[in-house]
Amino acid sequence: MIPNEPKHQESNRPLGVLVRFAWIAPVLLAVSFFASCASKPKGPSPIPGPAGPAAFRAGALAVSHDPLLAGSDEELWIISRSISDNRPRGEESPGTGAMLAKIPRKPREIPLPLKHTEVKALVSGFIATVEVTQQFQNPYDARIEAVYVFPLPHNASVNEFVMTIGERHIRGIIRERREAERIYQEAKERGYVASLLTEERPNIFTQSVANIEPGRAIDVNIKYFHTLDYVDGWYEFVFPMVVGPRFNPPGTTAGVGAVARGQSGVSGQPTEAQYLPPDERSGHDISLTLEVNAGVAIEESVCRTHSVWKETVSPGRFVARLISGDRIPNRDFVLRYRVAGEPIKSSLLACRDERGGYFTLMLYPPRELKDLGRQPLELVFVLDCSGSMSGRPLDQAKAAVERALHRLESGDVFQIIRFSDHASSLGPRPLPVSPENVRRGLAYLRSLESEGGTMMIEGIKAALDSPHDPDRLRFVCFLTDGYIGNENEILGEVHQRLGPTRIFSLGVGSSVNRYLLDHLARLGRGAVAYLGLNDDGAKVMDDFLERISHPALSDLRIDWGTMHVTEVFPLRLPDMFVGRPVIVTGRFTGDSAANVRVIGRAGERPMELTVPAQFDDAAAAHNGLPGVWARMKIADLADRMSYDDNGKLPRQIKQMALDYGLMSAFTAFVAVDSTRRTKGTGAAKVPVAVPVPEGVKYETTVREEQ
Repeated sequence: MIPNEPKHQESNRPLGVLVRFAWIAPVLLAVSFFASCASKPKGPSPIPGPAGPAAFRAGALAVSHDPLLAGSDEELWIISRSISDNRPRGEESPGTGAMLAKIPRKPREIPLPLKHTEVKALVSGFIATVEVTQQFQNPYDARIEAVYVFPLPHNASVNEFVMTIGERHIRGIIRERREAERIYQEAKERGYVASLLTEERPNIFTQSVANIEPGRAIDVNIKYFHTLDYVDGWYEFVFPMVVGPRFNPPGTTAGVGAVARGQSGVSGQPTEAQYLPPDERSGHDISLTLEVNAGVAIEESVCRTHSVWKETVSPGRFVARLISGDRIPNRDFVLRYRVAGEPIKSSLLACRDERGGYFTLMLYPPRELKDLGRQPLELVFVLDCSGSMSGRPLDQAKAAVERALHRLESGDVFQIIRFSDHASSLGPRPLPVSPENVRRGLAYLRSLESEGGTMMIEGIKAALDSPHDPDRLRFVCFLTDGYIGNENEILGEVHQRLGPTRIFSLGVGSSVNRYLLDHLARLGRGAVAYLGLNDDGAKVMDDFLERISHPALSDLRIDWGTMHVTEVFPLRLPDMFVGRPVIVTGRFTGDSAANVRVIGRAGERPMELTVPAQFDDAAAAHNGLPGVWARMKIADLADRMSYDDNGKLPRQIKQMALDYGLMSAFTAFVAVDSTRRTKGTGAAKVPVAVPVPEGVKYETTVREEQ
């Protein structure tokens, strides 16, 4: 049982009460009475509600603290019938009857249909099971279609979808995407409540809920599994809360647009996220409960992104939950915990079901790697200086690179490349490490400013096309928030241009594009790290340098013995760096208790590890392992699509997703309540606008129609 939060911590949820319009007249009389008794004019001006057709128009009900009542617990209820909110002409949405809390000097609150998100997560071993419940409510006086663009982890295996209306639970079905969209559209036109979940990117989804009647509430529950990252003894659980605003290069037709609230269509992209300006917010908040059952003693846990309340249940188990004062979904939730004792050894978990055997293998680098020195390096730092990196994100990136320049050794060479609308560099070729050249690099670094768009392709070309010294190991380190809409183009270019280069990607910011950063590192046979706004940039860079200060275990091969393994993913095994395990998953038909041999090279030195397999009871009961394997296979096929025109790949992805009941770019979940038709005609589409991520400037990232 999850314990209750201490009573002294008060909830900061905004008041969001539906108003029946029959109440308006008596409440107006009460307002009029208070106003006539006041010795000064009425309180603050009314809060405008959404504009809309005349038939839909109604006033927003706002709450404000009246100066005359300061020090008391009473509040003055003010009804406003204003409808102007500076929407462009032709932008139609229902009228509002929402009761909103207005606090002086705080952003005004905009009524939107997404009221609350509840997250419950359970971690067992290194697999997380997560349930997300999105609570939609219609605050308007006509029925609507709510559309919400939101993130999930890019490696999430989404396999359950349930729509709840009162006491009715409608389980969603997985269908080929076009068929699911057709079912949803037909249900919407016939007046049935319906919901549709589609994948726009592996980490961006769209939730559509049609025909929500005035005053009605509808919950949508999504369930998924995913593996946790593990670095230097620390596991990391991440729940993304907001989609960062993406930049789409000119000519992009399949991107993700970033537009202002109420300005649908101005980006020209098929998927759009709408953002609230700094002087607005919605009533949407989030609650999150995370239960960790590590199986071994946990030494410590830390969450630098949010304020959490934690209870230790046993040495190997704890429960953490967001406190009520920190529930605005404008940054990723990241919690790390460290297990006791020596770093884990490589381990293999296996299970069987009616479809056969599945396994997940975590390969941990051998301790001997730390004893081996490194050869001279060529380090290329590529900084994203686009508008979305303005302010704190760019400062964090600069601090990390500055630390690296001070840590370089004699015999190394370095280069600094910046990109926004175009790319430029410190010089025509990498510079040898010397006190003078380091000072030159620091001066260049400190001169960099953020501006323009995110033409990451220019940074890719500048970093990977330059001549390479074969006597040095070359590492390219991308420091970026990854806010682009053309991920496939970037990954395809990296595949074509990579050569002997290793890529280390460093995600900078509060809600970075982890899909892009993780896949850049995987494709580049490197590793990924994340630098939050509250993290120590020097420490993160020190960890990066620790990785590359020892040779990687490369040219990996695995002897599976008598397991009789098939369909292992990823197909191309990445290099293994100190402190960074490699996770491999596949199917087997043989002996699950076989010993597995891993063979590779550290520099010129051959190395081998033996991994004893274990048929884990918890894993056997955990129905997430087959989904984890299927999701990794889908991800591998999707990566190939970025550089391979093979027309069979989409069909293979679709069939795999249908066979395992998973979300993909070619499948979707749809649920329809066919028990009754809703009242009314038409349903205005209401996109759920979200805040820009913490640390990101609205004016440099969000497109507003002039």
